[in-house]
Amino acid sequence: MFPRSSNKPIQALGMLACGLDLPDDGDLALVCASHNGEPQHVERALRILAAAGLTEDDLRCPPDLPLHGPSAQAVLAAGLGRRRAYMNCSGKHAGMLATCVARGWSLPDYVEPKHPLQRALAATLAELAGEPVAATAVDGCGAPLYSVSLAGLARAFAGLTTAAAGTAARRVADAMRAHPFLVAGTGREDTRLMDAVPGLMCKAGAEGVQAAALPDGRAVAIKIEDGAGRARMPVMVAALRRLGVESADLDALAEEPIMGGGEVVGCARLIPGAL
Repeated sequence: MFPRSSNKPIQALGMLACGLDLPDDGDLALVCASHNGEPQHVERALRILAAAGLTEDDLRCPPDLPLHGPSAQAVLAAGLGRRRAYMNCSGKHAGMLATCVARGWSLPDYVEPKHPLQRALAATLAELAGEPVAATAVDGCGAPLYSVSLAGLARAFAGLTTAAAGTAARRVADAMRAHPFLVAGTGREDTRLMDAVPGLMCKAGAEGVQAAALPDGRAVAIKIEDGAGRARMPVMVAALRRLGVESADLDALAEEPIMGGGEVVGCARLIPGAL
């Protein structure tokens, strides 16, 4: 399966291994993010680029509006439009570009699968997942997308949270857990889950994917077969409870509202005993 943006923490580790230098762990969390495009996210993405001597024009992710409704409305109200920095993967792309600058690699083709950066990131995923990359595609942001099994994805996440203190792998996990807002944003799944469960590292991806790991290595990866996101949180909450996670804050995440005509008309929830 294609983990989509759930691959981002592993890609961030690959960037660090290639020489990415980010003194601020908040910036590292943004490299792992599928962010909302809120002002704090955009400012950090631009700062990563500026520190590498680059600008927004160097990004190869497509222009977009912020995912965060109020932020998108503010952009439109100001008479502005789509920008590459607003796109939810701009932190990852900024990190990729900064890595290329650090290594002296070419910039215009940094999203090509044969680029040395992308080869290194694929190798990092294969190593951490404990299995070869099965296929290469193109993600929604234009960067290469690598497939592994659900077990491999869970194994990779466990490897990040159980890595020894002071290692690059542990730094990725710690950065995400210390800055859950930067990983996603207001009202988003990853932010809410990491706020609800101390020590949890998690990252969602498009088409119903999400992976999570606890400090002791208990980990889970899920893929909703029809690709819709409505079942993702109920299934993830049930999986975490199956792993022994007890948190009253999970109750609010166990049901996903279903909207109709602007009103809540139902919810998606796991049938008792289904997992």
